[in-house]
Amino acid sequence: MKLTTLTQTPLTTVSHNARITKQALIHSGEFPPLTNFSQARFPPNAIAFAHHHTDMLEVFFIQSGNAAITVDGIDYPLPAGSCITIEPGETHELRNASATEDMLVTYFGIQINR
Repeated sequence: MKLTTLTQTPLTTVSHNARITKQALIHSGEFPPLTNFSQARFPPNAIAFAHHHTDMLEVFFIQSGNAAITVDGIDYPLPAGSCITIEPGETHELRNASATEDMLVTYFGIQINR
């Protein structure tokens, strides 16, 4: 068993943009095949720049704010309450679509053996 709370989890930055902060509740290797279970706060207009994973599926749940995501060149709006799954190999770029409000997203990755 592992119990984690956001109040006891350190704030770090995401590798795709240092303006975006995250709190990782589960880290890679702690609960295979989960690669992470995290919450991130995107300031206004912040972008997790386009990238893809060859061996990981990702799930994003927009808790608050107004997100947008581009997947393989196609834009999708993600209002609060939206959930999207990104397959391995899909290029994706997640961004806060608001110029004035933070966006809060909970996300996790699942390792896929190929």
